[in-house]
Amino acid sequence: MENLAGMPAEREKPLILFGLGGVGRALLSQIGEQRSLHREKYGLRIRFLALCDSSGAVVEPQGGLTDEFLAGILQHKEAGGALASHQLGQPYKSPEAMVEELGGPGMVVVDCTASDGTAGALLLALEKGCQVVLANKKPLTVVQDVYDGISRSAGDARWETTVGAGLPVIATLNRMASSGDEIERIAGSFSGTLGYLMTGLEEGRSYSETVAEAYRLGYTEPDPRDDLGGVDVARKALILARRIGWRMEMEQVEIRSLYPERMAGLGVDSFLAELPSLDEEYGARVAGAAAEGKVLRYAATLSEGACSVGPTAVAKDSPLGRLTGTDNLVELYSRWYNPNPLVIQGRGAGVEATAAGVLSDIVELHFSRGSR
Repeated sequence: MENLAGMPAEREKPLILFGLGGVGRALLSQIGEQRSLHREKYGLRIRFLALCDSSGAVVEPQGGLTDEFLAGILQHKEAGGALASHQLGQPYKSPEAMVEELGGPGMVVVDCTASDGTAGALLLALEKGCQVVLANKKPLTVVQDVYDGISRSAGDARWETTVGAGLPVIATLNRMASSGDEIERIAGSFSGTLGYLMTGLEEGRSYSETVAEAYRLGYTEPDPRDDLGGVDVARKALILARRIGWRMEMEQVEIRSLYPERMAGLGVDSFLAELPSLDEEYGARVAGAAAEGKVLRYAATLSEGACSVGPTAVAKDSPLGRLTGTDNLVELYSRWYNPNPLVIQGRGAGVEATAAGVLSDIVELHFSRGSR
């Protein structure tokens, strides 16, 4: 339907946002910036019913949340404030209670948290006829039944940014599946931080030097072991495994860490101080790979029903072997893409890229069967 000026009639998309960390704040900002585009091109206005963080929530007051008011909430959060301390902030019992109170057909629940405590709220939202968008990997990587409950509502759920931020990995798998093109193997580098580390090793820098530099530049988490342990990469690999139809639990993913168990209990400073003890080992690994015409990458591999993540020697002239820096890359081998894989590569991290992917998912849902 168009208005008298020939523009599409504007329709509202009500939204509950869980999580106002880096990605959630970037999403809030981008929605404000794209108001004109959404109105003029899509006839869409995203309306916030509630914004929620771990401390509390701001629920839409009488008269609605204006963009000026949303900008004030954004400033409050960026200054380190919690929503519970905002002038309109209030406690809430749980994400499920918020969905129970406000959820209904035609609205979307967005999960930008890093918690597995939102899984129940997402399932409830789908039961109530809502749509859901996830940037949060954890609900998709708890027990298989939760993944099944979310993915069963494929027309009303999107989780593109859980693997590779803004890269269209899930969308590509969806298109391949709809054509009957069976995936035979997936290999990928899903961590910009670990990609940076592997590039440094390939260039001849020591393990300890490269990790310390990544830490100093802010590429790693505050505790670098959160990256070096490989669990985040394993979650992404499990999401891909489940998307191609494998029934698999997290404990079935083989994870090879980049540090030994004896260093797990150290404080961060002590851990960093101990890193030179690993230099010789990783120097030998890099040299061994080079002697075979290969390079070391921290890769996820899905093949023949098995899923593993860890340091892997790959051919230097392969897509993974040519990868440098912090880009993410995935190789998809299938009936039609073999022996040369379909390769998706690009910026696979960063709050702005991830938020843009979430916003794209929201807009796509606006036009899906679930909102008609």
